[in-house]
Amino acid sequence: MQLVLASSSPRRKQLLRMLGLPFDILVSDVDESFDDDLSPSEIVQQLAYKKAYAVWQQASDACVIGADTIVVCEGDVLGKPASEQDAFRMLKRLSGTTHEVWTGVAICTKKECVTFAEKTDVTFWPLTDEDIWAYIATKEPLDKAGAYGIQQRGALFVQKVNGDYFSVVGLPIARLARELKKFGFYPFR
Repeated sequence: MQLVLASSSPRRKQLLRMLGLPFDILVSDVDESFDDDLSPSEIVQQLAYKKAYAVWQQASDACVIGADTIVVCEGDVLGKPASEQDAFRMLKRLSGTTHEVWTGVAICTKKECVTFAEKTDVTFWPLTDEDIWAYIATKEPLDKAGAYGIQQRGALFVQKVNGDYFSVVGLPIARLARELKKFGFYPFR
């Protein structure tokens, strides 16, 4: 069975390569809106499922992996910023606090579709306005949930990570490897 990643994210592609399994990429173009009444775990699992299922419909003989990541601060979901001002607002809010990063994963095949979610707590150092604007000037935060990328310069803001670092990057690779074994994919062969 072919393994397919339903994502154009270079970070997810790089993480999935860690498993040493061959895979293809097919990008889903799904509506990423969600019901505000859902829990963070439900949101990311639903969005991951939508992405995986949309691609699975194009490649129904494959095992398709979809994923989605959100940042939650004091109960509010922080998606990708709509503008530089929005990125500033998000980073100012995350400054000196601990927030949650949720990544949901869906694995869809002909036989079944399995979803799961991982939560990681991330604590930021207090940030100055100058730090935030300098980071925004790099354009790095503009396409990332919560307006930062932990695997790039956004790492300079992180004081502590409690949970799966790779989940914050965008794919909880150790958990994914365990789930993929159930579908016949073995990273250590």
